[in-house]
This record gives sequence, structure tokens and C-alpha cells, in this order.
Amino acid sequence: IFIIHYSIKPNIYGTIAAHLANIKSYAVVTGLGYTFINENITSKITRILYKLAFKFPEKVFFLSEDDRSTFLLKNLVREDKVVMIPGEGINTDLFNSVDQENQQRGSKIKFLLIARMLFDKGVKEYVEASDILKVEFPQAEFGLLGYLDVENPTAVSKKQMNQWETNNNIIFHGSTDNVKFFIQDTDCVVLPSYREGISMTLMEAASMKKPLVASNVSGCRELIDDGINGYLCRKKDPKDLADKMRAILTLSDEQRKSMGLLGREKMVRQFNEE
Repeated sequence: IFIIHYSIKPNIYGTIAAHLANIKSYAVVTGLGYTFINENITSKITRILYKLAFKFPEKVFFLSEDDRSTFLLKNLVREDKVVMIPGEGINTDLFNSVDQENQQRGSKIKFLLIARMLFDKGVKEYVEASDILKVEFPQAEFGLLGYLDVENPTAVSKKQMNQWETNNNIIFHGSTDNVKFFIQDTDCVVLPSYREGISMTLMEAASMKKPLVASNVSGCRELIDDGINGYLCRKKDPKDLADKMRAILTLSDEQRKSMGLLGREKMVRQFNEE
């Protein structure tokens, strides 16, 4: 018998508990999240706990090279315990799209950010970028999809979301258990996150032949060949984000389709869960 732990609390508390119960365990670091993006007392305590807990697992699996390097640099885990895997992968058969008729030039182009509604996901920068673009492209549509008011220090409140819907013409779709429907109905998936493990939503969107725009950060850059299947933007920079989204808007229908197909090929080649 052995236990596989995922995410911060199970990786720390579960690994220590497994050690005390004399059960072998493995830890999977899917991303570092809020505690490593921000420098505060919480992040310092978390690192101390990681260092303690990661003495015990048989192996520690990382999805991101940047995350692996961070843990080794801060001496939170021994190098001989570390194993790199290229993300958790996705079912590229499930996340496939049906070819649709090309949209007519000048029709509404839809952008969609899929994530928990956290400021660390770049939601505010996305709203600000949409304000910049709507002056030039009034036909463009900007949507948000994901859980609101989650338990996180950087969570977007319902009040804030209502203000964005009213004042910034943002469409908030709420949460869903059928993300494929929303990906199919959009033209480009955007994720200006501050840091990711390996973004599942970007993999799903690329697998469904959608071009991507995301921050040039760990967990996003691995999924985008800049200018090939999408564009990378600077973190926390709404103007640069707007520039990259403008590039999507000014592509022809055929160019967007080609970009989506290249993204699909990349997912099948590198990130198929098999």
C-alpha cells in the first residue's frame, strides 16, 4: 500500500501523516500558487512545512521545471527524490472540436478566460485589456468562466464581478461542469496568470484547436510556441496583454484556424495523457 498526495495541504499534512503511520507516499506538486507568488509570513511558514514534510516521501513529482528549480534552490527537497513529468496530460480524444464554418470577417470574436476567479489568475489585467480593445474592436466579446468567491486571499468578490459586468461589459458565465461547450463557442482562450503548474484549461483549449494568449510564466509558456499556436504576454501588464489579444483579432479566419490546428498537434504530440 502507498499513498499519492496532490496539492499543498495533502502534500504537507498527508505526507507527514503517512510517515507517522509508516505508509509509503509520493507527492505531486501541481503548482505553487499563492504562497509562492507572494512574500509574507504565510509563505515562509509554508516553505518550512514543505521542507519538513518532503523528507519523507519516496519521490516528489513536479509538472513544471520552474517549480522543481524553486524547491531545489530553496533546499525544500533532495534532488534524488525529484521526478519531472510533462504535466498530468489530457484526453485529446475527449477534448477535440468539430470543425465549424469559418466566421465571416467582421463578426463577433469571442475571448474567454477560464479559471477560478482570482486576481493571481490575471483577471483584473484581462478586464483592463478588454477596456483597451473595445474602443478599437466594439464587436469583440470578453467572457469569464469559473468559480467566484472561492476560499483564497486573492479571490474576486461578487461585488467586484458585478461592477465589471456593469461598467466594463464583461460577460461572467459562472461555473460549469461542461467546459467543452464554452471552449467550442469561443475563438481564443486567455490566461494572464501570475504562475501555474501546467494549465489544464490551456491544454484543453489547445486540444480543441483554439489559439491561446497567456502570460510568459511557468505553467503557461510550456504550452505556447509564441506566434505559432498563440501568443505570450508579460505578466501583470494589461497593455501587453491587449497587444497580444489584438494580434488574435487582426488575424484572418484562416490564420486563426491554422494557429488552432498547430496547437492541437502540439497537445497530441506532447501532452496526450497516454
